Amino acid sequence: MFDDRSPIYLQIADQIKNDIVTGALAEDEQVMSTNQYAAFYRINPATAAKGFAQLVDEGVLYKKRGIGMFVSPNARQLLRSGRQGSFFADVVDPMIREANAIGVPLRDVIDHITKNEQRPETTQGGAQ
Repeated sequence: MFDDRSPIYLQIADQIKNDIVTGALAEDEQVMSTNQYAAFYRINPATAAKGFAQLVDEGVLYKKRGIGMFVSPNARQLLRSGRQGSFFADVVDPMIREANAIGVPLRDVIDHITKNEQRPETTQGGAQ
């Protein structure tokens, strides 16, 4: 699960965020404890705790004393809003630059997107 691209605690936070955005984790659903996370992924519990603390600071998770961590009621919308704000800068603009660099007309890119918009959603890695 983890690679060397960023600190493990950030990768933990990103994975939990992705699970919330995709619906794998629902609002008010309990998440694994830091000790469970650490045991499952064979990492230091302090590393897992650092990732969880970041999510609490961001309002994505909340603590119930003596019970554990839960997904905040507005977490999905919070995360989606944040990603929508950076979508064009992080995804679309680099795609346009790459299309221009390799000589793909933007009309072809738009046609491809329009064609794929009509396709039923496939599982990860199944779309072309």
